[in-house]
Amino acid sequence: MSEFIINYILWFKAFHVFFMVAWFAGVFYLPRLFVNHAETSFIEVAEQLKGMERRLLYFITPFAILTVLFGLIIIYAYGYPWFVASKWLHIKLTLVMVLLSYHGYCFKLVKTFQQDNNTRSGKFYRIFNEIPVLVLLAIIILAYVKPI
Repeated sequence: MSEFIINYILWFKAFHVFFMVAWFAGVFYLPRLFVNHAETSFIEVAEQLKGMERRLLYFITPFAILTVLFGLIIIYAYGYPWFVASKWLHIKLTLVMVLLSYHGYCFKLVKTFQQDNNTRSGKFYRIFNEIPVLVLLAIIILAYVKPI
């Protein structure tokens, strides 16, 4: 692989990580808003949280898309033989699909709160908030340690 390609791959990796960090900042914060929303009894606070939840979700969605896009560019740059041989990457991609499903489910939750139909407790959303933390830890270990 030429130095020219390697330099581009490093740029792709830098943007991939940047957008992933921006995405996760929102993914970590959104369920905290859900906790506050589930636990408030004040209509004014609930209305403010509705706006915050919706805006945050729509703000971080492009970061999720760009994270995936740059990841796919990196895979393409390394080539098919590398992709086939990288068993750790297959697990990572499965976990990314879990995160994308989580992100999609957040759209449903925002809609549920928008319609004042939430029936879940703050405790549920606290536990829900831990899912991306654990998945991110596994992804980082897979990407940097490559144990498989």
